[in-house]
Amino acid sequence: MKRNKYIDIAYIIIIGITLGAVLATGIFVAPVVFNSAKYLGEEILSHYQEGLLMTAIFLKMNYLLNFTAFLIIIREAYAFKLFERDRITVAAAITSVFAIFMFTLYYTPDIVAMQMAGEEMTGSETFDKVHKASEIDFKLLALSLAVLMGRRIINLNRR
Repeated sequence: MKRNKYIDIAYIIIIGITLGAVLATGIFVAPVVFNSAKYLGEEILSHYQEGLLMTAIFLKMNYLLNFTAFLIIIREAYAFKLFERDRITVAAAITSVFAIFMFTLYYTPDIVAMQMAGEEMTGSETFDKVHKASEIDFKLLALSLAVLMGRRIINLNRR
């Protein structure tokens, strides 16, 4: 079986787009949304409302994340079948898929459910712990996607 270099390039681009979305959301979007009063000049939105907006952004981004996870599974399974077994790439791929599915299938639904329970619930210790864990997961996702993209770029030039 032969690898198609153009498929690998497309794969790297999609990983890069996903990494860019993760970084942009965490670095640019969240700080602006959660500090809306600073940018609007007055407190128009409550912290709860800001959280609802951020959740809406994440719900849309979850489509890209899940698509990327399935793409990683397919591409890395194919690489494994071709005996392209690089430990760092495999570890980064597994970590990326795990982090994506934890975020999209566990943390996001939990946060949405707590938000639906009302503003009081989002002020609870449980919500705070779930939110902090989702932030750690998101950072792990960014790191693992960066490593996976880097390794795939390196491996692209080796074959």
